[in-house]
This record gives sequence, C-alpha cells and structure tokens, in this order.
Amino acid sequence: MSNVTVRELAEKLNIGVGEFIKKLMSLGAFATINQRLDADTAILAAAEYGVELEIQPLYGEEMLLAEGSAPDDPKDLRPRPPVITVMGHVDHGKTSLLDVLRKSRVAEQEAGGITQHLGASKVATPKGTLVFLDTPGHEAFSAMRARGAKATDIVVLVVAANDGVMTQTIEAIDHAKAANVPILVAINKIDLPDANPERVRQDLGKYGLIPEQWGGKTVMVEVSAKRRQNLEKLLDMLLLSGEMLELKANPNRPASGVILEARMHAKKGAVASLLVQNGTLNVGDNFVTGLAYGRVRALQDEHGTRLEKAGPSTPVELLGLNGLPQAGDPFRVVSSDRQARDIAEKRRLILREEALAHRHHVTLQSIHRGSGARAKELKIILKADVQGSLEALRDSLEKLSTQQIHLRVIHAATGSINPSDSILADASDALILGFHVSIEPRAKEEAERREVEIRSYSIIYELLADIKAALEGLLEPQEVEVKLGILQIRNIFQLSKAGKIAGCWVQDGMVRRNAQFKILRGGQVLGRGRVAGLKRFKEDAREVEKGLECGVQLEGAPEFQAGDLLEIFTVEKQARRLETAS
Repeated sequence: MSNVTVRELAEKLNIGVGEFIKKLMSLGAFATINQRLDADTAILAAAEYGVELEIQPLYGEEMLLAEGSAPDDPKDLRPRPPVITVMGHVDHGKTSLLDVLRKSRVAEQEAGGITQHLGASKVATPKGTLVFLDTPGHEAFSAMRARGAKATDIVVLVVAANDGVMTQTIEAIDHAKAANVPILVAINKIDLPDANPERVRQDLGKYGLIPEQWGGKTVMVEVSAKRRQNLEKLLDMLLLSGEMLELKANPNRPASGVILEARMHAKKGAVASLLVQNGTLNVGDNFVTGLAYGRVRALQDEHGTRLEKAGPSTPVELLGLNGLPQAGDPFRVVSSDRQARDIAEKRRLILREEALAHRHHVTLQSIHRGSGARAKELKIILKADVQGSLEALRDSLEKLSTQQIHLRVIHAATGSINPSDSILADASDALILGFHVSIEPRAKEEAERREVEIRSYSIIYELLADIKAALEGLLEPQEVEVKLGILQIRNIFQLSKAGKIAGCWVQDGMVRRNAQFKILRGGQVLGRGRVAGLKRFKEDAREVEKGLECGVQLEGAPEFQAGDLLEIFTVEKQARRLETAS
C-alpha cells in the first residue's frame, strides 16, 4: 500500500470517514476524502487507533528503486533549477503573477479567472533558470495543491495585500509545512488603495511565518503583478533561495519523476504532464507510472516545442501512455517494454482485488445511521477533461452526501461524453455531469431519446451549487405549522345537531374555517383538531379577524371549557435543506 487515500485507510481501520478526518485534523493533517496520505501521516493516524500500520510501496516500486539505487558519482552531479510551487487563496493573483513572469496570458483564458489545471513552465532569467508549478486556487483542489507542494523545492505563497490571510492561505501553509518545503511570501496587489502589507505580515506571523525584518527567516517581497513592481527582486530572492539549497541531480541515469496531470486528447490520446526530477528522459524510453505504462513517443515543452530529451527539473508533456495515470503518481524509466507491462498489469490486478475486498455489506450501524429508513440516492456519471479535476470534483460531490441523501458517482472518467455514458445513465437512472468536456453528437441523440439529462460546466462552484440544489430537491418536503391566530373561549353552547360550540373572541391574528387548532390550558396542550365550522352571529363565515367574536365548531377536540385558548394554525409543506452529516 503506497499513498493510501483517506477513504481507504478509514475502511481498513473500520471507522467512519468523517470521524477519521476529524482525527487527522487533530493531528494537524488537513485532508479530503480522496486525498492520498503520505506514509508518516498514515502510520501516525493508525497508531491513534492502536493499529500498527505497515506501508508497502506499489508493486514493482521496490525493484525499480533497487535498480536505480546505485549511489551517484559526485562527478556526475550537476546543479539543477529549483522547482517552485505557487500557492495561495483563490483570486489573490497567483496566475496573474505567473503571467508576467512567463510573459503569458493564462489568466484571461481560464473560465471564471480560476486556474482549473495544474501546469508547469520554465522561466529563464539572466541569473539562472526557475521552474514554476501553478496549482489551482479553488478549495476543491486541495489534494492537487498538496501533491504540488511535495513535488517542489520552494513554495511561493501569494497573499493579496488587501484581503490578507484567507482559508486557502492557511491550507497552503499547512501543505508546505507538511512537505518540509521553505516558504517565500509574495504580498501581491500592493498597488490597491486598501492594501495593507503590514497587516499581512502580522497575520502570517500567527502561523509561524516571521518576516526577516522582524528577525525571522521568512522572505517576504511586496509585489504588484498588475504594475510589474518588484518582480526582479522576487526572482532574485528565488534564485538565491535555490542556491542556498544546493540542488543537484545526475542527468546520466534513467529518468524518474512525478506526474503533474493527465488527460485524454481527441487526437493525441492519453497525455500526461510530467516533471522529470532526476536522470534524463529520452524519446523511445520505456516507462511505468501508477497503473499506466508505455514508451515515450514524443516530448514537448510548455510552448509545444518538440524535445528529444528532458533532464532534471524539466516539465514536459508526454505522449505514449496506454492509459491515464493519477496526478502524483511516481514515474520511472524501465529496461524493457515487457517489464513495464508486467508491473502495470500486476498493479492493476492488486488494485482490483483491494477494491473488491473493500465492498461493505449493510451493518446494524449503517441501518441505525439511516434511522431505519431507506436512504435516498442521487446517482451521477462524471466526465472531466483531466484526471486531477475528475478527482477533485468526485471528492467535492461525495462530501455533499448526508444522512438523508446519498450521492454516488457510479462512473467517473476523463474524455468527452459518449453514447455509452447515456446508455449507462438510462439503465442506472443517473445524471451526467461534464466538466470542460464536449458532448459527442451520438451521445446527445441517445440522451434525448432516453430522456437522460446532461449538464455541462466550466466553473466548479457552479456545478457544486446545482448538485446541492438537486439533492435538496430529493428531500421530502417537511410539514411546518404556520400560526394564524389565538382565540379565547368565553362561552360554551350546546346545540342539538352540531354538538358543542365554543363562543370565542379573536385575541390575535385570525381564525379560518378548516384550519387546525391546539387547545391550550395553563400553557399545556390538551388536544388538537380541526375547525369544522365557523359562524359570525348566525351567518356562516370563512374567516374572522382579530377583535371580533365568533362561534367555532371544534372537530376532534377533547373536553374544553371557558378560559381555554385556541391556537389556530395551518400546515404547509416547505422544501427541506441539506443538514450536515455528523
């Protein structure tokens, strides 16, 4: 077991996922349901439940590590560029800052101005080269941010001078500290009139980031991406930090690295963004990464330029995969195609066996949590353009499940929405959600013929808001008492046909025929019933207002007497809202 997810470990420990996430938080680890835990965190968390956890790497990983474990000759080591991850709260200017550093226009191309994919690029300066990873800022991409931090040498924490420290700023600090990565703070948007860099320094100090000006070790640079202020100083400080780390690698060995992103391309097939961390990757090399394997057909840099090889600290787009790896999967070059295939197939078999072993039958505990009633379910088929987005969306959607309603993603994959998705949705009574993907014409035809709903989105929080609304629509409406008025019983009249009639005075509000009532005496409810008849003098009345007298025929009422109060109300059905599952 390597890089086990929160859900998998909770199942192995036989405890609820919610309870396990709370335990992780108490240990200082903030993780989502599908986020992978590093070995140290998993062992520590299991120990809290009295379980000694043994972490084993993916099948074949030990063998690959052993093959490449020969110590490097110091003569072969060469300085490599530092890998820098840009992190921070949404809309604090991370991508805009990278725009001016890379002289690109990424932010304008992003839906909603939010970076949806994890990308990498090299920035050449007169004093040296830097490699930047741009992680998404939306909170749903916490897992991707965490992996970005673990693949990096330095974290640039971008904090807006006008907003200060926000939720995702704290998450970014936690991820960087967990990865034991040095943090450099870029206080952005100093050109705004409400900018307050001093307050940002004070707030960051609460989280252990003490600026150098105050005797601390954290470098903080005030910048403005919009006006290009102090960008040279920021680059200089990053280069200096890289030099102090003395980063070196051996380019004369088989390549190893980490997958940053993977997606299906309409013409190229499976494509992965890869950061080479050690060795040199050549076109024609055989490799294995996660459950995928292949032979390098082509390498491209971030500008689309074809490369014949890629050395340490080089981000590349890789073609030649037989399937899609997960973001964060280790990448290793192997000696032959047969070795790569054998390792990947064995890993896939082990994963399938574990998935079957994790299937749970209904237990008394689960029945109790459902209060004995069958839980309602919303089934979803999820399609996204890249693996990282798919994982983040699935995580966010599953967190919407409550004790009243269960949301189940029955199929999740990258690529366009195809006819088989429509057929599966019809058979399973499911909803199809697409994120940054196209709908094939035949899929649309099948969906219309089968009356299957397909929804497409380009911004994640719009998708989540719609699904939350759909879940609330599945809840049975709740009956709510709407108070109409208060009556005081002053006299009781015995009629031969109608029985007893209460002579009342409308103390507050009004009374309406066919409304319901409660009889109150000394603050206690004696009984309930229906207003079967209502008279004003001798005439039938539909309703009587405050301050007037009336005769009321009380159906279903127990014995009542003068001085009792009648609380008049109607029962209305109102839409229920989702409650947080405990």
